[in-house]
Amino acid sequence: MTKIRAGVVDVIVIRPLARRWQVLALRRAPGVRRARSWEVVHGSVEPGEKPVAAALREVREETGLAVRTLYSITVNPFYLYQSDTVQLALVFAAFVEDARVAPSDEHDAFEWLSVTEASRRFAWPREVEALSHIRRLLKSGDAGAVDDVLRVFG
Repeated sequence: MTKIRAGVVDVIVIRPLARRWQVLALRRAPGVRRARSWEVVHGSVEPGEKPVAAALREVREETGLAVRTLYSITVNPFYLYQSDTVQLALVFAAFVEDARVAPSDEHDAFEWLSVTEASRRFAWPREVEALSHIRRLLKSGDAGAVDDVLRVFG
């Protein structure tokens, strides 16, 4: 029987500036899975770890950045045929202050992009869709009337 598992997190890292947002895009290094594709922070939830902790850890491990505020945005399913599993990616928006990225060995480049540029650059359509949700939900700087539901850290 096909399994359903909430086992990964996707984190869209945002640096708010006075009049606009910058979105972090990471390029996968040669020799790793999905080499040369541009993506958001992505990683597995470790055994016994909660998704929020995984999101904060993955941002730190893949970028060296500290998260100021974290919001829960959506859940993206995808099918892993090798293990006959529907994997659920829990998607977060992480707001940071610092722009000094220290990428992990998984990535060989990064860029801070406008929301429009990031939407064009990301390889995965669901990342673009999640960015659209973030724009709509958090356009005022927080989640307004639903902030008490979506804000999970900070």
